[in-house]
Amino acid sequence: MAGAKETPRQKMIGMMYLVLTALLALNVSNTVLEKFLFMNRTMEKTVDDGEVKNNGTVGRIEAQVEESGKRAKDVNVLETAQEVRTETARVLSELDELKKQLIKETGDYEEDGITPKGIKNMEKIAHMMIKQGEGKKLQGLLNDYTAFLSDKTGEQYGELALDGKDHPIFKQDKNARKRDFATLQFDQTPMVAGLATLSQFQTEIINRESQALEELARKVGAEDLKFDQIDLVALPNSRVVAAGAKYEADLFIAASSSAATNPDMTFNGKEIKVVNGKGKIEFTAQGGGYDKDGIAKKSYIATVTLKDSVYQDTIEYFVAKPVIQVQSASVQALYLNCGNELQVNCPQLGSAYSPTFSAKGAQTIKGAKIGQITVVPNSVEVDLSVYNSGNLLGTENFKVKRIPKPEIRLYNRGREVNVKMGENISALRSLDIKAIPDESFKTFLPKDARYRVTGWEVTLARGKRPVAPPSKVTKESLAVGTLMQKAKEGDRVVVEVKRVQRMNFRGQTEDVNVGSVFFNIPLN
Repeated sequence: MAGAKETPRQKMIGMMYLVLTALLALNVSNTVLEKFLFMNRTMEKTVDDGEVKNNGTVGRIEAQVEESGKRAKDVNVLETAQEVRTETARVLSELDELKKQLIKETGDYEEDGITPKGIKNMEKIAHMMIKQGEGKKLQGLLNDYTAFLSDKTGEQYGELALDGKDHPIFKQDKNARKRDFATLQFDQTPMVAGLATLSQFQTEIINRESQALEELARKVGAEDLKFDQIDLVALPNSRVVAAGAKYEADLFIAASSSAATNPDMTFNGKEIKVVNGKGKIEFTAQGGGYDKDGIAKKSYIATVTLKDSVYQDTIEYFVAKPVIQVQSASVQALYLNCGNELQVNCPQLGSAYSPTFSAKGAQTIKGAKIGQITVVPNSVEVDLSVYNSGNLLGTENFKVKRIPKPEIRLYNRGREVNVKMGENISALRSLDIKAIPDESFKTFLPKDARYRVTGWEVTLARGKRPVAPPSKVTKESLAVGTLMQKAKEGDRVVVEVKRVQRMNFRGQTEDVNVGSVFFNIPLN
């Protein structure tokens, strides 16, 4: 097979196709199927662009033949190039018809007229391509085409449609190498992956045709471009860039020559660095004005001055709204006056992500790691704004919960006091009081769920009168053995909670209003 001189774009598409195919084998969800749909459309656009390019190559051959006086040898080359173009168009058309048939067999299109209905359907594509023999016909069509190219150009173009045993990748797999072409490509394959497979073959056809036409062009000298048309071209690393990320592109004259080695170039009126005839553009993409799909259409003006000529164009690019991911024990709501720890990420920015934050209705404390922040709400709602390099990525809204009151419990030697049935005088020797935090609150924010009862009173009562003055306690335990020596059956121990405090995440204490809390314990 002739050396596959693929463009970086073609290599990227091929690599993405292999990755998606591998993911499909792992039975990945609808997201992969949607990626195949996107991939199919991208490859179809590549085919359309390739046809325009190859038509231009035939036009260059024709112009060179005309300029050279229509020598018989050159005319033969032109006729061969035209035959190649005609045969390629025919094969591409047959593949288009096969794709239309796949879509029709699996339910046609959705109401938008663009998205096929049966993108998940495996049975009908397998029936059509394997059982009805359309895959066998496709294999013959593709391999006859490469044989045609070899015959017309004198170069060797290997077969496009291979059985498993002949495929350079699948022949190493003991199961895949037993499969024929149709089974290998279309068995257990969703319809959308089948479409992408056919489009992938179309890109390979266009690539081989391009090589064949360039070989023919060299035979008449048509590969030597002249400055009959000059276009300003910007090649960005990506036409879609997240807000806050850097946009990078190469700006250059398409029909480059020695005269265009170091032209003057500008970006929005400012001079840019030119290296080997290519202008280097780099700026931070600005967000805002997103459509319903989270994409904002942007543009800039580029100019190139070459000798006495100035070329100018408006270059479009698209900014994708960054997706902010908030990780927390409780993302749905924050707790008032508590240290709610959040991890805020933006995967699209990668290593360029270095966020800063501002909040309405809360104080923020920067964490030790990138994207880590503690939010301390002081209002019923919090709006947390995320910035990167001074650019707003987005604002997240949080509802704020009040801290649930702790439950006050009273214990006798580790056992909870039985308020209903009472306690035995001889067994009651100490009282321990605890403020127990709400379990959910403690799970989410353990550093803010630390409570102590720091003021309570214990009174031995007989009827309506106290037997002795109340004991005022500031610790969580009280020995009541001496008090019980004064007690009689039918007396009561009355416990009143006076003060409860909470220690927050900063280690500071504050009073907690738990309302009126009494324990009235009968003595037996």
